[in-house]
Amino acid sequence: MTSSTASAPRASARSIAYTEIRERVIRGTYAPGTGLSEADLAGELGVSRQPVREALLLVAQEGLVEVRPQSGTYVARIDSAVVRQAQFIREAIELASLEACRDRVGEAQIARLRDIIARQREVEDPEDFYPLDEEFHRALLSIPGHETAWATVAGAKGHLDRVRYHGLTGFRSVSEYIRDHERIVDALESGTIPGAAAELRSHLRFVLIDLDGLERSHPEYFEPVGPARR
Repeated sequence: MTSSTASAPRASARSIAYTEIRERVIRGTYAPGTGLSEADLAGELGVSRQPVREALLLVAQEGLVEVRPQSGTYVARIDSAVVRQAQFIREAIELASLEACRDRVGEAQIARLRDIIARQREVEDPEDFYPLDEEFHRALLSIPGHETAWATVAGAKGHLDRVRYHGLTGFRSVSEYIRDHERIVDALESGTIPGAAAELRSHLRFVLIDLDGLERSHPEYFEPVGPARR
């Protein structure tokens, strides 16, 4: 058996472990500060401990978990400064892309956005809405040909996603986010790019309201500021 053949199953298991662990952290299945056991995760995911260990290191590189020598691995607490930085990056990219939509919004693009919104209305669980929300924003980026920019946003927004997900479950309803999307599309369809940009900016900044609310309701989820910071 060649080395490449031997490594393929482990790489696949690592990918599965990485995706699942990352999603559980983002969705709040594992609360900030929770200790993570390689053995328990391996048993739950049906893989060996080695791919779980490798997956945890990858998730740690994104700042979502923390590997402490001689102590263990823990879900990282939310860092407000990182959330705000990720929000700045995302807003800058999406608004710049929207500005580039001038004279590029046609019936097909509007129909695609309306279809996504229609599917959003059919869901009741925030867990089902969340991927459709991302699909909507990727579709907006795709209008002027900037869909690949989503990877840049996604690479920096692990903590942002955590706050957004908690926001969907507590501080703002799914129906309100859907109405935001409808107003953005209405403005685009009427050819009012500044109006669409204003709606998009307001929509994206609700995460900062969620952040403030989450800090008040669950201060234990957050990284301390000042001398208490690790």
